[in-house]
Amino acid sequence: MASQKLACLCFGVLLIFVVCVLTATNLRNKEISRSRKLKTEDSQSFNSSAMATRLDGVKLNEHAVTDPDKVAHEVSKLIHMSEQNITARRKLGFFSCGNGNLIDDCWRCDRNWNKNRKHLADCGMGFGSKANGGRNGSYYVVTDPSDEDVVNPKPGTLRHAVIQVEPLWIIFKRDMVIKLKQELIMNSFKTIDARGANVHIANGACITIQFITNVIIHGLHIHDCKRTGNVTVRSSPSHAGFRGTADGDAINIFGSSHIWIDHNSLSHCTDGLVDVVMGSTAITISNNHFTHHDEVMLLGHKDSYTQDKLMQVTVAYNHFGEGLIQRMPRHGYFHVVNNDYTHWKMYAVGGSANPTINSQGNRYAAPNNRSAKEVTKRLDTKTNEWMKWNWRSEKDLLVNGAFFTPSGEGASADYAQTLSLPAKSASMVDSITASAGALGCRRGKPCY
Repeated sequence: MASQKLACLCFGVLLIFVVCVLTATNLRNKEISRSRKLKTEDSQSFNSSAMATRLDGVKLNEHAVTDPDKVAHEVSKLIHMSEQNITARRKLGFFSCGNGNLIDDCWRCDRNWNKNRKHLADCGMGFGSKANGGRNGSYYVVTDPSDEDVVNPKPGTLRHAVIQVEPLWIIFKRDMVIKLKQELIMNSFKTIDARGANVHIANGACITIQFITNVIIHGLHIHDCKRTGNVTVRSSPSHAGFRGTADGDAINIFGSSHIWIDHNSLSHCTDGLVDVVMGSTAITISNNHFTHHDEVMLLGHKDSYTQDKLMQVTVAYNHFGEGLIQRMPRHGYFHVVNNDYTHWKMYAVGGSANPTINSQGNRYAAPNNRSAKEVTKRLDTKTNEWMKWNWRSEKDLLVNGAFFTPSGEGASADYAQTLSLPAKSASMVDSITASAGALGCRRGKPCY
């Protein structure tokens, strides 16, 4: 009789545990879905701006990655360490901040992230994983949102910070909206880290990364970027030069390398949201939230600019949300991994000059428009030509009639050159990308 009571008691405890686990899981899924919905709605309430001058005949940046296989091998070691750390954390309890996003799981669980800000530079993945930013420099605190003088910028402003020669880790004293009069021309070895503040670059010019190396941009809201230019702008303490018309990009990466663009919210710009052109390479674009824009991401200057054939870009863990029309690589190698494409109007992945595209573990949700169900688009190219291009879809989740048209050699050696980090299951994309965009980090708490 006693054994029967004990068995009933054990069964009851087990049943309660199972119910609690299922309830917690359901609540987490609802919270993720609600976060995704609010994120798209919030982006509609803001407005902002950017720029970049284009030149021909630029030499390939000397920091270009020449051995992508070596990059993949080195990154795989970091990933193995990260996954071991995630497993260890999960053993501590049912609830954990380890959700499969290898970049975020490296730093976001630390409630003392504000005291360990530079650890972020150790968490990069993909082709841009070597971007040190300002890790080896001092902190610079932006206290003044103004941008009155672009030739002699005021100390304490963002413009004064980014033009300095030495490495700097740039943070913000408080929430601010920065309306740039002209493009923000950055210098090498800089990190812009907006964690802990709500920082908008909006309604004016935006960010130019030109002929430099080692830059990290993290946690900004960049929107409503305008065309500016045809004025003199300072680019270093010792040089100010005439700048032509800027296109109005949110972030323009021009002839540069080792660049990491992470956890930014970008929308409503005159030209592109992120443009990577003129021999730029070793780039990671991760954890960003893109909404309401036409030419979302231009990867490559133009079809005839063959130096872009060495371009290597990782596009990972981003949320491509409402109001997006098209995006396009031209030449080079592109690893598109674990992104959430919830909306597009024309297509999600396009190309025009034989780029190699490896799409792994993404979720592609097609629009209701029957003529826009195809994920891919080859522009201005005959079928017998684009069928030779190496485009592969591996374990992608295709939703609402979406379909991916592959081409090329299947398991080609070219695909090995795109492997910049391992893909998680597409079923995890919702949780991996739930926090894409600028985060609401607050000091003394894990950055959830």
